[in-house]
Amino acid sequence: MSETKTAPAAAPAPGTFCWTDLGTTNAEGAKQFYSALFDWAVFETGAGGTPYSMFQVDGRDVGAVYELSEEQRSQGAPPHWLPYVAVESAVESAARAAALGGKLIMDAFDVEQHGRMAIIEDPTGAVFAVWQPLEHKGAAHINAERGMCWNELATHDHERAREFYTGLFDWGTQTMDVDKTVYTTFTRGDGAPVAGLLQMTEEWGQAPAHWMTYFSVADCDAAAARAAELGGNVCVPPTDIAPVGRFAVITDPQGATFSIIKLWS
Repeated sequence: MSETKTAPAAAPAPGTFCWTDLGTTNAEGAKQFYSALFDWAVFETGAGGTPYSMFQVDGRDVGAVYELSEEQRSQGAPPHWLPYVAVESAVESAARAAALGGKLIMDAFDVEQHGRMAIIEDPTGAVFAVWQPLEHKGAAHINAERGMCWNELATHDHERAREFYTGLFDWGTQTMDVDKTVYTTFTRGDGAPVAGLLQMTEEWGQAPAHWMTYFSVADCDAAAARAAELGGNVCVPPTDIAPVGRFAVITDPQGATFSIIKLWS
């Protein structure tokens, strides 16, 4: 289950999602679940004195897992995947987020020699992190099978979220109507897609705004069935999203939610 860390990541472009990690109530159980589901190896390390285990594919980091602290649990933090956006300066990005109406859950701080980060809640309630890379650039296995391939924000206030993120990261937008709702693709300056933005409809009820991380799989139906066998819950069964691919939404045995997708192109 363990693996030697061998392949560093390339420096991510500012404004792109570069990392994701899982905060959970049972790190050992999470390692077993995700290792069995995605055939990830685990590299044991630490960050800031906290046990921090890397998930890997062929020696390349995919993401990480750590156990939520007692303080985090007492404050009501549930098991969750947290996506990170690469920035040139975590200090400047945190200040800009606050000026745009965001809330600083954790202001910019150093993670040893690895980088500098901040954790931010956007004005609609969704939480994400910014990462200023130093020694740790982010995921080396990304936008590939068994790696993070997409991040998507679901919110009750599409316009407010669009205003916030375009102001924070200088993202462009491409908006379309999809299945009785509004979907926006955030883009970099060169037009490349960065992330999605989904307006939640009445069917979502009071579900809070959140970022959803997607992992690429070879077979969505088989991966969803395997997740269920391993004790996960298939919240949204395998479903086609033309012309993108076939996806499903999974909750792991500890309660963290993520998506899997078989991309068609």
